[in-house]
Amino acid sequence: MTSTQSSQPSQAKPISKVMAAVNGQKQSFWMPDIASYFIAGGAAGAASRTVVSPLERLKIIQQVQPRTSDAQYKGVWRSLVRMWNEEGFRGFMRGNGINCLRIVPYSAVQFTTYEQLKKWFTGYGTKELDTPKRLASGALAGITSVCATYPLDLVRSRLSIATASISLQAQEVPPTSSVMPVPGGKQTLSSAYHTSTLKQTLSKRADLTVVGMTLKVMREEGGVPGLYRGLVTTAVGVAPYVGINFAAYEALRGVVTPPGKTSVVRKLACGALAGSISQTLTYPFDVLRRKMQVTGMAHGGLGYHYNGAFDALGSIIRTEGFRGLYRGLWPNLLKVAPSIATSFFTYELVKEQLVTP
Repeated sequence: MTSTQSSQPSQAKPISKVMAAVNGQKQSFWMPDIASYFIAGGAAGAASRTVVSPLERLKIIQQVQPRTSDAQYKGVWRSLVRMWNEEGFRGFMRGNGINCLRIVPYSAVQFTTYEQLKKWFTGYGTKELDTPKRLASGALAGITSVCATYPLDLVRSRLSIATASISLQAQEVPPTSSVMPVPGGKQTLSSAYHTSTLKQTLSKRADLTVVGMTLKVMREEGGVPGLYRGLVTTAVGVAPYVGINFAAYEALRGVVTPPGKTSVVRKLACGALAGSISQTLTYPFDVLRRKMQVTGMAHGGLGYHYNGAFDALGSIIRTEGFRGLYRGLWPNLLKVAPSIATSFFTYELVKEQLVTP
């Protein structure tokens, strides 16, 4: 009896140690790591977008401006100078506040979801993390982040072009449209655009705020569903973009930043290459997304109205050819390289400081 009784505690002791270790692993996995991914992802998003805010705004303007307009933003450097002359530093940062407000949760959700899906697809380390798993993890992470923050993206797009001096296409305008004639026979969309060179405007200043633009979209475009205009197109485009972005970055890390060669320049170059590859391959989806987001703006004053993504795609190809699907690509590539490089570098840096070994 004595030997039997004495053996029970000895058996219970190792079992309790195993259970404690398992519980400790669960707590470490679910709490500190996820919080670290979330914080690091948010910081990465804010840093990357602020660095390239002027190019981000220029890309959106070039994507949605009428092709036949005489007042087009043409050329990267010339357009940036024009933006500075008309609106100053505030013009460079126009829409960046809402962009950061959107990108912090967007990037945080994206990185966190990607990290967790990688663990899930590999059976928490029991299976190899190959390229298909990386692509699937990135695609699902992209869709999740888009659905969580899409209204902020739409409002940011509206604010980005709402102060750009883009002329209307020549078209018959209803009497109720907020269009002002200017010398030279051109029409300027005063209700949607305001610059230092066009002081007279019918837009309310309240509409040029995050809350004001949100309420304007809901008021004029069918309520809450108006804030999700182009969501499907965006999700379809973001899924392959984010998937390729993460997969390319993971693959390039082994080549660009092998063990012993992990300098800051190499890390930044790795992110820049990954972002450029993924953005170039999926850029037409981004053009469609912007077109869908602003198609209801100012009663169709930008010169087009689409009934859906396929209608928009067909219309762009008919009127502009396939080149129309790559409008704004050059400034976007100039933006993507430093943006993605900053994003991955900041994420890895912050994560290393937060995640316990």
